[in-house]
Amino acid sequence: MRYIKWIGALVVIFILGSALVFFGNFYAKNSSNVTSTKSNKTTVSNKVTTKKGVTLTGTASSDQYKSVIKDGNYLVGKARGITASMNDNQFNTESFENGLLTISKAHFSPKSYVFQEGQLLTASTATKWLARQSNTNTEGLNPEDNGKTDDGRNPIYLQTIEEQDFMTQDGDNLKLSGIVLGIAMNTVDTYQKEQYGANFTQKIDAATRIAKGKEMAAEIIKRYRKMSGVSKDTPIVIAAYAQSPDDSLTGGSFYSWAESKSGETLSGWTDLKYANIVLPMQDNTTDVKSVATNLNKDFVNFQNTIQGFFPNLSYVTAQAQYDGQNLMGLHVDITTQFYSQTEINSFANYLAQTAPNFLPTNVPVQIRISTVSGIQALLVQKANSKTYEVINLSSY
Repeated sequence: MRYIKWIGALVVIFILGSALVFFGNFYAKNSSNVTSTKSNKTTVSNKVTTKKGVTLTGTASSDQYKSVIKDGNYLVGKARGITASMNDNQFNTESFENGLLTISKAHFSPKSYVFQEGQLLTASTATKWLARQSNTNTEGLNPEDNGKTDDGRNPIYLQTIEEQDFMTQDGDNLKLSGIVLGIAMNTVDTYQKEQYGANFTQKIDAATRIAKGKEMAAEIIKRYRKMSGVSKDTPIVIAAYAQSPDDSLTGGSFYSWAESKSGETLSGWTDLKYANIVLPMQDNTTDVKSVATNLNKDFVNFQNTIQGFFPNLSYVTAQAQYDGQNLMGLHVDITTQFYSQTEINSFANYLAQTAPNFLPTNVPVQIRISTVSGIQALLVQKANSKTYEVINLSSY
């Protein structure tokens, strides 16, 4: 059964807040032409307007991509939000998209490439690919339904596909010069034995998930090579992501990637050691406890400090993203009982002054302040900075 899962209000508002930073100077400067280079890569000025109504956004820093605006509209991903089945863990969406962008930066530098949301994989094609294979859908990547309703059933392995396109200048136009694909693989498949019935879960062991991911990735590369606009030499990077179950307090993580430099051949898979850790850590967080012990102590002190200052907080939690032993970023969620805009403003400004004393300053940090009405404010700290930018969403 196929569903189209659009991102919930919480994620939409978060993306809006992030976009304010990402597109920070889009309207701040005048447009100028693309700067040509002799190499096959492109160095792009802060603002670019090409013929045919294509515009590039500016960026707030050199580690962010310029993005494509066409005829005054941002080019959204054609297949974004389409999933094989329902998944109620909102953290998966954020971890998947943010993690894929991190992988993209390692292969296609923001200094040389322009980012474009996926334009090759359409919504209708994605829906077919993510569905089960059947007599009426030979394009389905997930296995056919064998009719069983116990652990002997064929689960849904592939949950979603995310495409990111990377462009360089070709005369007065932008040329597709690289593609990054993310495939989200289920660790647990949630299903119903009968329509509108109770939900059941089927665990998928790691070895099977990894094997199926490699098998599906190879087939996806073959299909992309046949798409219009993709040459036999367009580099395609594909990364596999392990989805967290619906009841997890954290999102999943990418665990491997491979590249197709030419034709349908995929290079050997490279393992990744990404992990997401929920703070404050529970006593049973044994596998990664030593990695985040100091961060957890600092976060608990931060938590106690702000709860002492504003006692009406419902909860304060965080997600820390690690690459092996290295902290990559921190996302903090704070839920309050405040409703007035002045209280939100005061609390946000207090956090901007207090957070650098407790939270890491060498990695990006985002703090979201929410009430029952949704996200009210977003605080963003860039890597190697002790200053937070406060975005008050309650006034929008």
